[in-house]
Amino acid sequence: MFSFIHPKRWSHPRHWQLGSLWMLVAGLGFAVMGAFVKTGAERFSSTELVFYRSIFGFITIAAMVYWQGKPLKSPMLGKQMGRAFTGFIALLLFFYAIAHLPLATAITLNYTSPMFLALLSPWLLTAEKPLSRWQQSTLNKCVIAGFIGVTLLLQPRWEPDLWITAGVGLLSGLGAALAYVHVKQLGVSGEPDWRTVFYFTLVCSVASGGLMLNTDITLLRWQDLPFLLGLGISATISQLAMTRAYRTGRTLTVASLAYSTVVFATLIGVFWWGEHLSWMEYSGMLLIMLSGIVSSRASSPRTANPGN
Repeated sequence: MFSFIHPKRWSHPRHWQLGSLWMLVAGLGFAVMGAFVKTGAERFSSTELVFYRSIFGFITIAAMVYWQGKPLKSPMLGKQMGRAFTGFIALLLFFYAIAHLPLATAITLNYTSPMFLALLSPWLLTAEKPLSRWQQSTLNKCVIAGFIGVTLLLQPRWEPDLWITAGVGLLSGLGAALAYVHVKQLGVSGEPDWRTVFYFTLVCSVASGGLMLNTDITLLRWQDLPFLLGLGISATISQLAMTRAYRTGRTLTVASLAYSTVVFATLIGVFWWGEHLSWMEYSGMLLIMLSGIVSSRASSPRTANPGN
């Protein structure tokens, strides 16, 4: 319902404030989704959690598409599939990291995506206006600062399991960055947001369902239904709220507020599981968040070189 509203109805200059509010809703929703994933990991595999998260969203979006008679045929079906499969892999890695790391740590590692995007943008977004020397220098510094933050967050120890799980979390951030590139290219080409979300949830549902057939599927109990509904509802509301935020809000403000997920996840981790991070871990999280915000702002085409 959020992403289907015509953009002209949101052209008033003060509607950017609504975009900020929608991003805070999305940030809280994604943190709650992460909490459901971490709780469900005690019983379900990451693949099963991706399936239940995706199928609810797919049914919801499909019902909206059918009800409003939206056309599903896409002139960029190949790119839609590329975005969907990239997002599926990133989501699968993200859920695995949530299951094996503190909630705030896993979400922060996933939110390294702006740094990966800054690192890869010269090659992946070649159609956009080239960055100035000042912008590129700022992005390079953000990448370095961000990975210093990763080091502080993880406090490297020679534990193979920790490195593997942390590596999975970082790969989910890389996958999210690649998915963002696809989303940006689709948006520039005129593909509507709802169609991109539809194909994403469709591919995630089919792919995760296919993987489940090759594993031992956990039998559902009546007690599981409230949890699975909570997972699906929080994920769907978050996805739609984020879409609405980027459509109605100021892009740089919304991108900065996306890091509210880390704050919400930290609070949930403390009050739900009693997770207490050290000051070095909090410093690392803060450095990653600041690096992501600055890199988002520096990469904006409206960012001027203060030296010019």
